[in-house]
Amino acid sequence: MRSQVTVRSARRILCIYPRYGGVSITTFHYAYPLTDGVRAMMTPLGLLVIAGYLPESWEVRFVDENISQASDADFAWADAVLVSGMHVQHSAIVEVCHRARAHGKPSALGGPSVSSSPERYPEFDYLHVGELGDATDELIRALDADLARPEQQRVFTTRERLPITDFPVPAYELSEASRYLLCTIQSSSGCPYTCEYCDIPALYGRQPRLKRPEQVLAELDTMLVAGGTGAVFFVDDNFIGNKKAARELLPHIIAWQKARGYPLMFSCEATLNIAVSPEILAMMREAYFVQVFCGLESPELTALDAMQKSHNYRALPILDAVATINSYGVEVCCGIILGLDTDTAATADAIVDFAEAAHVPLLNPVLLEALPKSPLWDRLTAAGRVDRSGERVSNVIFTRSDEEVVADWRNVVRRIYAPEAVYRRFDWNFKHTYPNRIRPPLSRARLSAANLRRGLVILLKLVTLVGIFGYYRRLFWRMALSGLSEGLFYEVLSAGFTSHHLIRFAEDCARQRAGFLEEAAQPVRAVARPA
Repeated sequence: MRSQVTVRSARRILCIYPRYGGVSITTFHYAYPLTDGVRAMMTPLGLLVIAGYLPESWEVRFVDENISQASDADFAWADAVLVSGMHVQHSAIVEVCHRARAHGKPSALGGPSVSSSPERYPEFDYLHVGELGDATDELIRALDADLARPEQQRVFTTRERLPITDFPVPAYELSEASRYLLCTIQSSSGCPYTCEYCDIPALYGRQPRLKRPEQVLAELDTMLVAGGTGAVFFVDDNFIGNKKAARELLPHIIAWQKARGYPLMFSCEATLNIAVSPEILAMMREAYFVQVFCGLESPELTALDAMQKSHNYRALPILDAVATINSYGVEVCCGIILGLDTDTAATADAIVDFAEAAHVPLLNPVLLEALPKSPLWDRLTAAGRVDRSGERVSNVIFTRSDEEVVADWRNVVRRIYAPEAVYRRFDWNFKHTYPNRIRPPLSRARLSAANLRRGLVILLKLVTLVGIFGYYRRLFWRMALSGLSEGLFYEVLSAGFTSHHLIRFAEDCARQRAGFLEEAAQPVRAVARPA
């Protein structure tokens, strides 16, 4: 639903999502030239939810600066500027504020970064700390009453959250949906686990809050009308944080898919112990979930114990869990952290060995970062091991030297994304994972003009740039022909597209170009949460 605040003034609100500072594995920056105009990874759901919550009488314009920069005309049009973002976007967030101020417009900041570290943003006129709720209504009242910039910064802190069952449908229609690789949707918020490095329980709670299935389906319908692509990511902190809710939601998604000719494929983030829930995996398969991101963080059990993440292996050994998920046609992607207190000189080799043994095509190695409001932040702050200078590769003072940790990160990236290594892992999945997927009907929804155009453009560019001119073209064709022999045309296209980005990323890592580490090795939550 929209805000219930009664407003008296007409307002024009410019919502800006700041750019990311550079490239990372998860932004897929190097793959965009292969597409028909994609410029960003995922729709920024949090800011779209806020846009959908604002009073209906207010005009709202949305700009994602990862696609195109807000123009002087945008600022001139606006009465006020709303911004949301994550820690990794800090400098871009502040830069948007300065532009708003140069145009004489009041600025307000919400989202996960300011909610955990409001002291980092003294430049903004208004801060919205916490989730959608009474603070949002206070901000709306303030902007309705007066557009003059306040003499002192005003901070609105959420005391009463809006029930997630009352969340508005995200304003997908304001986004350039076709310019993203993935559209995003949320069915729950919060995670029951207390992993040491994670700030989610402190920000969003340990008891997952749940949308009604009909809410999720309505959002999917709106997304399609807005021109959403064929791939959708559930940004839930843990898709199985409440397994009962997942079991109740999935049959509705299955029925929705069947009634509409399977227009979408899905992916999500979940703990690795999803492998011991075969009934959930079976329904995910039928709903056409094709990928799950699991925060493995380390293949070393001592590290998992130390970070309070033993649930990654207690229910089922890690390699068995990955194989089980694969048996339902779901590809596993993993997050990996380097710089842990338990890391040794053998850790990099253990990560590379795990990638090969588990046949995981996509791993995202990052350096440990202490997030405010996480248990890790509290522990390291007490030990004097949080560096606030901004001059190090991380705010964590590692137990090993920075040089050793960075060398291990580069070593892992270089080895797991060498062409022969990444193609070998994809080839294994051609034979053991992807054939286990359902084969949706060739419906009008799936054979839409937009889908066919994107697929054809990617095919032609991939064949040209990699299959003809790529120095690893022989490896590419060996992988492609292996997949095509299994009848896996989409999977071959996806693997070639993904591999191109990963290989190029590793090449830049190996060249050690200036600033690359600062841009690439930082942990990134893929999607901004509702402000």
